[in-house]
Parts: sequence; structure tokens; C-alpha cells
Amino acid sequence: MHFIDGPFRAREALDDGLLTFRELRRFHRADFPGVWTVRGSDLPTDHRAGAAWLWSGRRAVVAGLAASALHGAKWIEPDIPIELIHTNRRPPPGIVVRTETLVAEEIQSIGSLPVTTPARTVFDLGRRLPLRDGVQRIDALVNATDVKISDVETVIARHPGVRGLRQLRATLALVDGGAESPYESLTRLVLVQAGFPPPQTQIHVFDADGWAFARIDLGWPEYLVGVDFDGAHHWTDPGQRSGDVVRYARLSELGWIDVRLTSGILHNGTQWFLDRVGAALESRGCPKTW
Repeated sequence: MHFIDGPFRAREALDDGLLTFRELRRFHRADFPGVWTVRGSDLPTDHRAGAAWLWSGRRAVVAGLAASALHGAKWIEPDIPIELIHTNRRPPPGIVVRTETLVAEEIQSIGSLPVTTPARTVFDLGRRLPLRDGVQRIDALVNATDVKISDVETVIARHPGVRGLRQLRATLALVDGGAESPYESLTRLVLVQAGFPPPQTQIHVFDADGWAFARIDLGWPEYLVGVDFDGAHHWTDPGQRSGDVVRYARLSELGWIDVRLTSGILHNGTQWFLDRVGAALESRGCPKTW
């Protein structure tokens, strides 16, 4: 009994004698035309991207969110369509093809796969995604790769007049790779769009002995006003809850006003949250811009 674990081109496996036709049909399934994998397996994004690349005849370049995931960006759904830059405009379900111009400097290899560079991936995501989604997705990619906006500007200069540049520039103006979750990105975006000064991300707070005992998600250290997003673990992990009590007490002792919020507040109590942040900043002498 023979089977092949990862994605493979069926014709090649049969021609090379790696499988019989019976073994191919019995132990494997077709994911894309001509590309198979072992039955019962849930392919991670990198294997699905490899399968899509094999479907292209090894001629495409992986792009978009699939490329972002391959670069290590978090918070990307495992079942996203695999985006390819390729010439075949009739992809099967599960693959999206873009027929666009790439230069050699915008392609790198991750394992055996040709993938758009982080800068080119930002260039593509920022042009195509709505503002909010684009900021969140690019924040995650910048956080994972430390790609610079100047790197993206170099890509822009190679493709003058391409569609979506206005959208891309509006998105880049709001990007901050310090965000460590989509909700942190969304929180910052809500604040900036409401007129607040752009907050700093990942603020380390030191005690009298110089020990960094806390890190605030975002805020304005010059006014000692911070914002922390409380994810589910802040409520379900007893150790985390106990640590939070001590942390917030010490922040208060050092003069910080730390506004905490949850996903429910962010979605359903946005104005209440903005009012609290505004009152805190005003009390510390921040000129009102919101």
C-alpha cells in the first residue's frame, strides 16, 4: 500500500511509479484539477498554496492573504482562497487568479514556493481590501515581517498608474505594525478616525527600579493615558485576571489612566469608549482634536 501525504500532481506520481491508479483513487482525493492529496487530511495554508501552485504547472506566484500567511502573519483564516498571480484566468474553486505584472525583485522563495515579497504583498492587499480590513491585515503582516512603508513605496514607484493606489495610500497612512491582534488594529483605527491624535502602540511602563512591569496596547505616554483591549483570556484565565488586578493598580499609582475595552464595547459601545478616552486626555491637558 502506497500513499503520498502532501499535494502532488497525479500524472507525475503515476508516471514515476510512486502509485498505482488504484492507490491513487483509493487513498487520495483531488483538491484541484490534476492535483491530489491523501484522503482525510485538512491541508494547512502552505500545503493548499503548494497545491494551487502545482495546478498552475509550477508557473504561478502565490500572492495576497496566502502570501501573507506564508510570511508568518497571524489571524488569517485557514480556508481562504489561494491567490495566484498567473496567466490562466479560469481557475477552479478555491483559487483566485490575478493577471498582473511582477518584477523579479517582488518575488522570493519560501521553501519551494515562489511568493510575493512582504512589500509586494502589502501593495496588493492595500489596493484591494476595504480600509478597515486592509489596515488589520497589513498590521499583521508588518508585525510578522517588519516590512517598511518605504519598501512599499519602492513597489509603488515600479507600477505607476496601477488601479487602487489611492486606496493603498489611505490604508498605509493608518498602518502600525505594533498591533498584536485585529482588535488592537481596529481600536486604533476607531480612535484615529474619530479625530484623536495617533496613539503609540505597545507602550512599556517602568517602575521606580526600572523594571518594565506592564505593556499597554496603545495610548499617549506624554499624557499618561492608555487603552488596553481585554481578550477572552483576560476573563477565562484566573492567573491572567489576578495579574491584571495588580497591574492596573500599579498603573494607577504611577498616574496612568488606562481605559479597558472588550469586543462588545468596541462594536456596541463605541461612543461610550470614545467619550471615556476623550475625557481622560482632556483631564491631562491634551488639546482637543476630536
